Amino acid sequence: MITVALPKGALLADSIRLLKAVGLDFSAFLDPTNRLLQITDPTGTAKALLVRNYDVPVYVEYGQAQLGIIGYDVLREKTPPVAHLADLGFGKCRMSVAVKQSSPYRSALELPLYGRVASKFVHCAREYFDSLDLPVEIVPLYGSVELGPITGMSEAIVDLVATGTTLRENGLIETDILFESTARLIAHPLSYRLNTDRLHEWIEKVRSQVAIAA
Repeated sequence: MITVALPKGALLADSIRLLKAVGLDFSAFLDPTNRLLQITDPTGTAKALLVRNYDVPVYVEYGQAQLGIIGYDVLREKTPPVAHLADLGFGKCRMSVAVKQSSPYRSALELPLYGRVASKFVHCAREYFDSLDLPVEIVPLYGSVELGPITGMSEAIVDLVATGTTLRENGLIETDILFESTARLIAHPLSYRLNTDRLHEWIEKVRSQVAIAA
């Protein structure tokens, strides 16, 4: 029996829809009265774990789950030692630099030397500004990152943007896009190599379903 780590939040419904299309039904997680964090598919074929986004690659890395679904943003930020298997096409968003609309800066390169950039994606932000050869201070924030520029604590932020509504409502604008992000299928490397519990068969089913939906 394989185990799949599923992310709480925005990717959950589409993840469950995709897996149901290939014969694994974990829709009980969508029941608002459900309090279980681990359920078994009605056919007894697989189990699913419902975990926080950042924990998905951890469960896969340590072998408690053979498969996982997680956003590319988390993979870029955490760089876990897992097998990257497929771009699932949903959960589209982008990692962006944003500043106050009233700010004089209109690109990351215009930011002042050693200025402050607030982000919960510390690794992604550091990697990007290093690539620009622009020394900045990355301020780790894990709540409402938009408050960084609003309060004057930072000149800019690096954050995920889907529609841009939150930025606009808080008087911020995007200046640069670091990368695009979508949901990805990942696997435990050893389980993948050994094809544990017919893992390759399920992976191919998912890939085929993604190709059909594309």
